[in-house]
Amino acid sequence: MHATCKTFAVVTFLVAAATSTPVPAQTATAAGAASTAPSAAVPAGNMVDGEVRKVDKDAKKITLKHGDIPSLEMPPMTMVFQVRDAALLGTVKAGDKVKFKAVKSTGGAMVVTELEIVK
Repeated sequence: MHATCKTFAVVTFLVAAATSTPVPAQTATAAGAASTAPSAAVPAGNMVDGEVRKVDKDAKKITLKHGDIPSLEMPPMTMVFQVRDAALLGTVKAGDKVKFKAVKSTGGAMVVTELEIVK
């Protein structure tokens, strides 16, 4: 292979590697919808302070007023989160102060993975 061709091939490979974004595998539910499995690309980070505003056990969702979530680059706000495990909702109620971890799922939903009441 000619030296110029080798250099071009190496540069092309490096540019492609530097600009490509890994795409996590996406699983599907029985209905064919994208999974809410957390993405490995967005780790949970540290526990975040929050206050429970609403709990919807049937929909596996919780509304939290929360502080800054650095791992998700999210400022403080009130928003609805899905929960990975409905059992997390068993002991919390509106008004409880909590600490939690959340991740962004492969489908883009914010999912609480850990939740504990602050005593």
